[in-house]
Amino acid sequence: MVKMVTVYAACALLCFAPLLVVSDPPVLTQPEQVHLSYPGVPGSMVVTWTTFNRTDSLVEYSPWGDVLFHKSAKGSVTPFVDSGNEKRKMFIHRVTLSDLKPGSHYVYHCGSDMGWSDMFWFRPIDETITQPAFALYGDLGNENPQSLARLQKETQLGILDAILHIGDFAYDMHDDNARVGDEFMRQIQSIAAYVPYMTCPGNHESAYNFSNYRNRFSMPGRTESLWYSWNVGPVHIISLSTEVYFYLEFGQELLFRQYDWLKRDLEEANRPENRAARPWIITMGHRPMYCSDDDQDDCTTFDSFVRGGRSDTTPAAPGLEDLFYLHGVDLELWAHEHTYERLWPVYGDKVFNGSVAEPYTNPKAPVHIITGSAGCKEKTDRFNPNPKDWSAFRSTDYGYTHMQVVNHTHLYLGQVSDDQAGKTIDSIWIIKDKHGYDAWF
Repeated sequence: MVKMVTVYAACALLCFAPLLVVSDPPVLTQPEQVHLSYPGVPGSMVVTWTTFNRTDSLVEYSPWGDVLFHKSAKGSVTPFVDSGNEKRKMFIHRVTLSDLKPGSHYVYHCGSDMGWSDMFWFRPIDETITQPAFALYGDLGNENPQSLARLQKETQLGILDAILHIGDFAYDMHDDNARVGDEFMRQIQSIAAYVPYMTCPGNHESAYNFSNYRNRFSMPGRTESLWYSWNVGPVHIISLSTEVYFYLEFGQELLFRQYDWLKRDLEEANRPENRAARPWIITMGHRPMYCSDDDQDDCTTFDSFVRGGRSDTTPAAPGLEDLFYLHGVDLELWAHEHTYERLWPVYGDKVFNGSVAEPYTNPKAPVHIITGSAGCKEKTDRFNPNPKDWSAFRSTDYGYTHMQVVNHTHLYLGQVSDDQAGKTIDSIWIIKDKHGYDAWF
C-alpha cells in the first residue's frame, strides 16, 4: 500500500484468532460484537454492540494520551428477535460520539455498570482526511475466514481508515437461530471495533427479509443500511443493494425506491461544487454487472439484472449501468463471485481503455473490480476458460483488496493474496485528469 504504516501502542491489545465454536454467551449483560461505523456526519462515529439482557447504552472515551474516559455518551438500545424457531432475543446498542477532532486518536470502551467491553481505539474519518486507505472484500464467512488474521494485523498496525464489506456475512447470520451471526460478529470485532466497518447486503443475508443484516449494522441514512452514501476525503462512496433485483417478494417497490434515490444522490454528487471537492465517485454492491466465473450467476449473462434491469416487472425495472455511466461513476466495487477479477474500463459490454499503453489513465468508462475471495465455507470459484475481452486479470487465491485515494487525480488498487503470504499479486493506478460524464469523451 501507499500509506505509511504507523504502529500504535494500542497494538498491545491483541486480537485473537477467530473461534469456530458457536455457543451462547455466558454473561448476558456483557457487551460483545463491538463495531464502528461512520454515520456520514463530520466529527462523529457510531459504536454498535450486543448484549443478551437489556442494559444501558454508554460509551466512555478520551483523546489518546488524555485522562482515560473523561468523556461519555449515551445512546439507545433496540430489541432484536431472530425469526428462527427459538425466537432468540438480543439487544442492539447504538451510541453516537460527536465533536471528534480530525487527525486525533481516541480510546473507548462501551457497556454499562453491568458490564464493560475491552478497551479499543480509533481515529475519526471525514471529508478532511487527505489520503483515505481501505480494505475491500465480500463473502467472508464464520468458517474458513482465511483473510481475517491478515486484516487483524493491518488494523493493529493502523494502516486502514475504513473497511468495506461488500455483502455476504458469516454464511449465514441466521443459521442456528442466529448463533452463527453472533459468532461472526465476535470474530470481526477484532477489526471492526477499531475502524469503521461499512457494509452492503448480499444474497446470504436474505433470510427473514434481511432481518439479521438490518438489525446488526448501523449505516448512514434511514434505509436500515440497505443503501446509503457518505463522503471521506476526496471520494463520495455509494453503497447499494443489488438484492432488490432478486428478492421481489420482499417488496418490488424497494427496487424503484433505491433507483430513484441513486439518481438523486448521483445528481447531488455531480453538482459542480461537490464534484470539485470530491471528484471520485465509487459504488459498492454485492452482485457484479460483469464477471467471467463459470457458475451461471447473473453476471455471467449479457442481460444481467443489475446491469440492464428487469422487463418482467410492472413497470419495467431499470438497471444501473446507464445510470452510473451517465453520472460519471469512476469505480464500481463488487463481490459475490468467490474470486478476484479486474476489468478493463467497460461500458455496454465493450472495452473503453484510456489508451493501449495506459488503459487506466483517463479511461473512457467505469472501472470494475470483483473482490469476493476473503474466505468462507463455500471455498473459491472457478473461472470460465474463455473470458470476454473486458477481463484484464483473474485470480482464485484467497485475499482482499487495498484501495487508497491519493488525491483528486490518482487512485491505487492492489490485490493481496493470503495464499501467497500477503503478496500483492495485482495492482493498478487509476489516473484521471477530469471526472464526470464529460471525462468519457
